Amino acid sequence: MYKASYKKYNLQFKQPSGTSRGVLTEKPTFFIQLWKEENPYLIGIGECSILKGLSIDDVGNYEEKLAEVCNNINSYIENLKSKLPAFPSIIFGIETALKDYENGGRRILFPSDFTDGIEGISINGLIWMGSIGYMKEQLRSKLEEGFRCIKIKIGAIEFEEELKFLINMRKEYPENYFEIRLDANGAFSNAEVREKLRRLSKYKIHSIEQPIKQGNLAEMAILCKETPIPIALDEELVGVNLYEQKEELVSSVKPQYLILKPSLLGGFKHCEEWIEIANKYNVGWWVTSALESNIGLNAIAQWAYTLNSKLPQGLGTGQLYTNNIASPLLIEDTKLWYLGRGWNIDRIDSGE
Repeated sequence: MYKASYKKYNLQFKQPSGTSRGVLTEKPTFFIQLWKEENPYLIGIGECSILKGLSIDDVGNYEEKLAEVCNNINSYIENLKSKLPAFPSIIFGIETALKDYENGGRRILFPSDFTDGIEGISINGLIWMGSIGYMKEQLRSKLEEGFRCIKIKIGAIEFEEELKFLINMRKEYPENYFEIRLDANGAFSNAEVREKLRRLSKYKIHSIEQPIKQGNLAEMAILCKETPIPIALDEELVGVNLYEQKEELVSSVKPQYLILKPSLLGGFKHCEEWIEIANKYNVGWWVTSALESNIGLNAIAQWAYTLNSKLPQGLGTGQLYTNNIASPLLIEDTKLWYLGRGWNIDRIDSGE
């Protein structure tokens, strides 16, 4: 029989990071530990990570629910998907802790050439919202590091300023120098979205994530049909749990891409259903972390490697925090690798 406990941990950003939902300086997360009474030294660790204003389990009784799950862990393990539909991050945390435990508690969940340090995972460089000067600084840094796929968050400052940034960027760098992914986080209104997409399309944009708010499925379906820029659904997938609902969404909206975030969507099994459906309808996809610590990022990266996607993944957020959990994950030559220093999970217990 399994035993479980959890620990709250506040991740501190190295510098304020802007999104369309506000500026982040810290982010709470929860680590769940799993063991068996007969061998308390073999411990599997998972991360339950929520995003304020986006996760469906960003609710007042979250910690109470997590405590209840830990107290009745064996009952929940039997069928995670059906017993915790409203708490996708807890599903992901338990799923990860179980995988870790089953593989010896070494933080190697999916043994592969990635965990052996033989191959890295191609990732995009991420530019956070902020002043134009700050965004330019980030861009130069990412290009100097060799990134040729750049994701830019937009929607927090004036659109004209963001457009100016793109115009100047394309003047300075050839169109084939790097690929641009935009992430609007639902910032455009239905009334303005078409004109904004039209203007953005002049600058050779690979894709744009969630141009309008989730829940406007009829409007999103029309946009995906008419858009001059391929659209990737992100927030739109959150809270869609049943396989039939997932297939209905993909088949009716017909997006060009799906963005898969295990913490928000209920773990690997839910994401694998999305992938199966996306492949059926010729919809592209890639995997993205959602501001997890290195515990969650590690699990997502190891799983993502097994999927053999040829697209750059969104897995570069591990460098954001001053108090992240020390791990072998590092970014080198625009890839995420598993070959740096070892794990140090003492911070989890100290709460630093």
